[in-house]
Amino acid sequence: MTESSTPPRPVAFSYPGHGPNADIGIAICHGFTGSPLSVLPWAEHLAAQGYAVTVPLLPGHGTHWRELAQTGWRDWFGSFEAAYLDLSARTSTCFVAGLSMGGAVALLTAARHKTAGVSIVNPGLSFYDRRVRVIGLLKFFHRTTIPIPEEHSTAPATEDGDYSRTPLAAVHELKKLFNATLRELPAVTAPVQVFKSVTDEVVPPTSLELLRARLRDRVTEVVELAGSGHVATLDVDAPEIFARSSEFFRDHARQSSPSETP
Repeated sequence: MTESSTPPRPVAFSYPGHGPNADIGIAICHGFTGSPLSVLPWAEHLAAQGYAVTVPLLPGHGTHWRELAQTGWRDWFGSFEAAYLDLSARTSTCFVAGLSMGGAVALLTAARHKTAGVSIVNPGLSFYDRRVRVIGLLKFFHRTTIPIPEEHSTAPATEDGDYSRTPLAAVHELKKLFNATLRELPAVTAPVQVFKSVTDEVVPPTSLELLRARLRDRVTEVVELAGSGHVATLDVDAPEIFARSSEFFRDHARQSSPSETP
């Protein structure tokens, strides 16, 4: 196999910024069982415009489902929070962004820190499967389940490691993350931009409903994505996500006060 045909490995992404946007930071969080590869084109687009960008690889991700089973939501959140704080210390204005579970992580970060704004794609805060209500017990009887199939997505698959199974212990941690985020959403004061796929077989519409109910006028924009599935950052509507989020960051950076430092 030649070097050019070798698929990229799931590693963290970081760019220091350049030009007039170098003092604007954007911390992006990938989703559950995913890796920075799922948001890499987004990060690279923003980096090309001069923004300082960081996308950490969360613990238990980019390797094997067995490693994911040994981590918890506080590990995932703590890793992203540390990356955000490091970036905010190096920039005057810092935003958070995320895909799917990464949307919940970004929102929780905005609830606990003074971010300049939040841009999220198909944020997860709820589940389709009602069995998640008893996941705390179910995980003791069934160690794993198969990943949620997405039949209508045109997004290319990424090589995120072996997540051919989903550990139910990790799903339980995901539920805890969603609950913690929902509890703390009222503390979010930053403007929130949401991109939502019309057809999303992974995150139900109730996630957006919960977000709107708790944030109200802090949700400043909801962009419907007619042609993309769940991983919209790799799908046909990706250019719209990149362009409109960049506009959101630019506009709100002008209005924002200096970001928090650790």
